[in-house]
Amino acid sequence: MSDQMPNKLDMYNASVIPLIRGLENLGKVLVKTKAFAAEKNISDETILNARLTLDMLPFKRQIGVVCDTAKGAAGRLAGVDYPSMEDNETTLDELIERVGKVADYLKSVSPAGFENSETKSIVLKFGPNEFPFVGYSYLTGFVLPNFYFHFSIAYAILRTNGMVLGKGDYLGG
Repeated sequence: MSDQMPNKLDMYNASVIPLIRGLENLGKVLVKTKAFAAEKNISDETILNARLTLDMLPFKRQIGVVCDTAKGAAGRLAGVDYPSMEDNETTLDELIERVGKVADYLKSVSPAGFENSETKSIVLKFGPNEFPFVGYSYLTGFVLPNFYFHFSIAYAILRTNGMVLGKGDYLGG
């Protein structure tokens, strides 16, 4: 992967627009998941706690990370506050609501805030560890891969548990 920046990248269109699309697709997948669970008489708790393997995050946290990645990206790149969420969802309806709230937040962020964000200094902190980025490498080397990884894992958890989903559900119309 190259950290070399193109001459100019429209950071808003390279970040917010695909993140909104991904969240909207995820929302539709969650609505289908709710119908699947009702049809198969599977509890929300079972789905929310499903995992691919024991050492991976459960479904509800995969969705939480997708949301946290998207809202954090928009806030950090635009230099604005982003909503804090408690990670306390216990139903599919609550997950659907969370995804919708994050998509709505992204839609509210002004493209003007992204001007020159490709060179903005961004430092992520995970416990005692710090990860410094500039906006471009943050978007291309962390945000987008992380967003799509956790969305893919959530999709895989559903497929592994018998839900019929296709590539179109993931990519959208």
